[in-house]
Amino acid sequence: MAYEAVWEREDHSKLNKVELMKLEKDGLDVIRTIIEKYAFEGYDSIPEDELNRFKWAGVYQQRPNNGYFMMRIRIPSGILTSAQARTLGEISEIYGRNLVDVTVRQAIQFHWVCVENLPDIYKRLERVGLYSYEACGDCPRTIVGNPLAGIDMDELIDTSEIVKEVNDFFVLNRDFSNLPRKYKMSISGNIYNNAHAEIQDLGFTPAVKIIGGEEVIGFHVQVGGGLSAKPYLAKPLNMFVRQDEVLKVAIGVTTLFRDNGYREKRHRARMKFLVDDWGAAQFQEKLEELIGKMEECGEDKTMGWQAAYFDGVHPQKQEGFSYIGLNVPVGRLRGTDLIELANIADKFGNGSLRTTISQNIIIPNIPNDLIDEVLKYPIFKKLSPNPNRFISRTVSCTGNEFCNLAIVETKARAKSVAEYLDRHVVTHEDIRIHFVGCPNACGQKQIADIGLQGVLMKTPEGVKEAFEIYVGGTLGPGAQFNDKLKGRVPAEEVGPVLAELITYFKKNQERKETFHQFYKRVGVTEIQTQLDKIIEELKTNLIS
Repeated sequence: MAYEAVWEREDHSKLNKVELMKLEKDGLDVIRTIIEKYAFEGYDSIPEDELNRFKWAGVYQQRPNNGYFMMRIRIPSGILTSAQARTLGEISEIYGRNLVDVTVRQAIQFHWVCVENLPDIYKRLERVGLYSYEACGDCPRTIVGNPLAGIDMDELIDTSEIVKEVNDFFVLNRDFSNLPRKYKMSISGNIYNNAHAEIQDLGFTPAVKIIGGEEVIGFHVQVGGGLSAKPYLAKPLNMFVRQDEVLKVAIGVTTLFRDNGYREKRHRARMKFLVDDWGAAQFQEKLEELIGKMEECGEDKTMGWQAAYFDGVHPQKQEGFSYIGLNVPVGRLRGTDLIELANIADKFGNGSLRTTISQNIIIPNIPNDLIDEVLKYPIFKKLSPNPNRFISRTVSCTGNEFCNLAIVETKARAKSVAEYLDRHVVTHEDIRIHFVGCPNACGQKQIADIGLQGVLMKTPEGVKEAFEIYVGGTLGPGAQFNDKLKGRVPAEEVGPVLAELITYFKKNQERKETFHQFYKRVGVTEIQTQLDKIIEELKTNLIS
């Protein structure tokens, strides 16, 4: 469906430099250039504008820009075959120093990749039906969804085929390879909102409606969510979408963003700004001009939010089978671990693994009478289905170990803080802690009970890494982003400070009160007062 790029008719002097770059050459064209040219001529042959286009190939320069790349692999809805998982593990072993990261969009990331390696990596991925294409760039990114699709006791709809249909339409589709900025979708039939619809550019959540005297299962729609330095919660549209209409709606929404999104200022180019300016009613009006009149909302079937955590052994809707939810500490494991999990999935399950937006992994379809035998494998000491409380609820972005935008190190810090809390604090509540290394918030700090954003802090000993603290984030009913507290905590003191802050929560919480409920009851001012006391006591102890 060829289209006219309406923004090309505008005064090019108003377009930002990335838009001008995209007018010269579509991002997808870099894939062939990588395979035919740069892989043979090497890193030093790559011009700067082409390095920016590498994102459409799923590749970013890795800090400190000395010839290595981060590579991201699309895993729609987090569903992997064992053959795919094994291939990912092997690529990591051969080309990525045996390092694998599970991301908050269910993708897999490699590090230490060289441009010379890319053609062989692409071939290995394609043989098992995987792609890195458009995992980055100004295009539709990996579609997140229900990692339990098809086996979920709490799903209204098995969305696996719907996700596949939408993904297959957009991947390598040149009609949508030049959007104003990155564009994120979620599609889930789970009643506990396990694809985080409120922070997506476009989110589909389960709903029902009586049409023609019959109950129809479908979706409600939210648009314009997003995080980064200026976060927005998505706005609901007054629209009920049948299952066979999801692709039509996705095409319509993406078209509106493509043709009307802001291309002058890069920091204003996300769809959230367009939706905020237009409002939900005008956005829907424009959408229905493209796709036709839609049914009005039916009955929302989401019933809360469980933040996409699945650790433990849980029954599937298939009688006699269970899935095992594993904790991958801060999303990092080895390629050899992934291969071992693939082998276990083949031996005991149906040759499938699932990744989650909480940076964890699920092994589905294990016969109940084999669970005990499976859990004897040594790997489950490292990737535990029964993890300690804080390590099980800690999320982290990549940090300045590899990311050019990050100010501070996050992965190792997040893991050490979680381990410190597990040693020093006993609580029966799940407290979600998210670390991010810069304001772009790839670790989704805004939706955490306790979010930590990396900053630099002047001290008598010089500039040190530190963190700002945010409290009270949640999605689902009453969704809100967390509030920033005043003060900066030196990185090495984050563990003790959080331990004191959580101990204050424990001592003052009411029966069965969650951290978010506590935050709502006592208020941010009181929590700020406690943090001030903790920081002052810390300074006093350090001086003495």
